[in-house]
Amino acid sequence: MAEDAGITPVTQNSVADPAPLGLAAFALTTFLLSAKNAGWMSHASGVTFVGYAFAYGGICQLLAGMWEFKNKNVFGATAFSTYGGFWIGLYFYVHDFGVGLLGAKEFALFNHDLGWILLAFAVFNTYMLIMSTQVSVAVFAVFLTLEITEIVGAIANFDAGAAANPTGMVKVAGYIGIVTAIAAWYASAAGVSRGIVGSAIRLPVGGKVYSGRAASTRV
Repeated sequence: MAEDAGITPVTQNSVADPAPLGLAAFALTTFLLSAKNAGWMSHASGVTFVGYAFAYGGICQLLAGMWEFKNKNVFGATAFSTYGGFWIGLYFYVHDFGVGLLGAKEFALFNHDLGWILLAFAVFNTYMLIMSTQVSVAVFAVFLTLEITEIVGAIANFDAGAAANPTGMVKVAGYIGIVTAIAAWYASAAGVSRGIVGSAIRLPVGGKVYSGRAASTRV
């Protein structure tokens, strides 16, 4: 069952596949932040993502990563734990430092901080993108769109300078982030459909993007 989900290998006495939870948590928080960057929240506060960055994108993803350690799934454990830490870290940055910078109208410092954060995670995501070719098409799509989101987002925030509102390039990064969220939601839904015993609905995830010559199928 878990092997069919395309991200978690089957192990004896394993827990239920935590990947759908981790992907859903990542998708929702990414969507909220990206919708803000895309300029969709003109009649909202724009900070809806902050609390959910900690509770859902952060804690739930981190828990999914810990359960992936239980499943002896290095890829899933590393991915979910890292991006759980990303959202928790973003929450504390915004809460403890970002609000103060915005209040003091130090928009350039805030934008450049976000640029460095996204650049650093793009480095991590690059080798995870390569490794995702060994998982499934659905998971590869998540990491590919996320790679583009982080790179474009980093460039956009560096380029934004002292702009207080999303610039055109930040909006582009926001739209790409929304695509990333949709890809993650689909991968999550596919995992749920394959994790229900006797389910008549099984969403396809595709095989490995690159098979190579490896003898083992464990991710």
